[in-house]
Amino acid sequence: MEKLQLALEKARAAREGAAKADGTAKSDAAPAPAAPPERKAAEAATRAPARARATSTRRDTPPDAVWADLTPFSPDPKALVRNRIVALEAGAAATPFDILRTKIVLQMRRNGWRRLAITSPLPACGKTTTALNLATGLSRQPDLTAMLLEIDLRRPNMAAMLGHRPEHDITAMLSGEVPFADQAVRLRGNVAVSMARRHSNDPSRYMLSHDTITTLDTLERDYAPDLMIFDLPPLLISDDTRAFLGNVDCALMVARAGKSSIAQIDTCEREIAEHTNMLGVVLNQVKHADESAGYDYDYKS
Repeated sequence: MEKLQLALEKARAAREGAAKADGTAKSDAAPAPAAPPERKAAEAATRAPARARATSTRRDTPPDAVWADLTPFSPDPKALVRNRIVALEAGAAATPFDILRTKIVLQMRRNGWRRLAITSPLPACGKTTTALNLATGLSRQPDLTAMLLEIDLRRPNMAAMLGHRPEHDITAMLSGEVPFADQAVRLRGNVAVSMARRHSNDPSRYMLSHDTITTLDTLERDYAPDLMIFDLPPLLISDDTRAFLGNVDCALMVARAGKSSIAQIDTCEREIAEHTNMLGVVLNQVKHADESAGYDYDYKS
């Protein structure tokens, strides 16, 4: 893990050095006039996530009626074991995800963030497993409300991992054809899960759709969740994740030890930072972790 951290720091330093050198080269030219405050404000607004925030109208107490209207759901225990979803109940196996959950909640709360994307450089890094363990772990925190939405529409597998088949596809909900209450299910009393029923051949149409933006804003306003988690596709295989990152406040990258290269992680970190805030990196399947810690995950902010 130290080698990974050193390599990432070296890559960041190289990028910063290149940017500084580029700025030095440009300094020989006549300096550009300073932008007026009005223009700076407009540019900042353009770079902000493309959504209307509902924080000003958020209620202190979640609207119990709309949460109670969601269909209760209990995951298939055999499916959970088979797919390494271990955080539904407290215990040693859930500890790494409980630690990760607490770090995420505290950091997002400090920054006033509510929307979290989870992605990875390539498939098979464990991002969906991480997202589901975070969601099931949050279900043990009744004072918090959370939503998990499956936005990896090319290769969705969340329903299979939980042993559930949704009546409606998440794309019907995102496009406004089906109400959220008819499509999502409720885990315990405080976590809503919206899953895909089938794969989509053209996910970008939903990623860039104004209907999707409107739907997400409506969900945030009506349900007032403390945390919204979006399971996104791997960043390096398509444009889907790039198209969606502007809708979130921050992103968490899940990398796999022995599979994700330093170059891939650095590329993803740089691209995420172009669209939203980089929350951190989870290094999955670390074989040489200290056994006394009881888990094989590490988190770096």
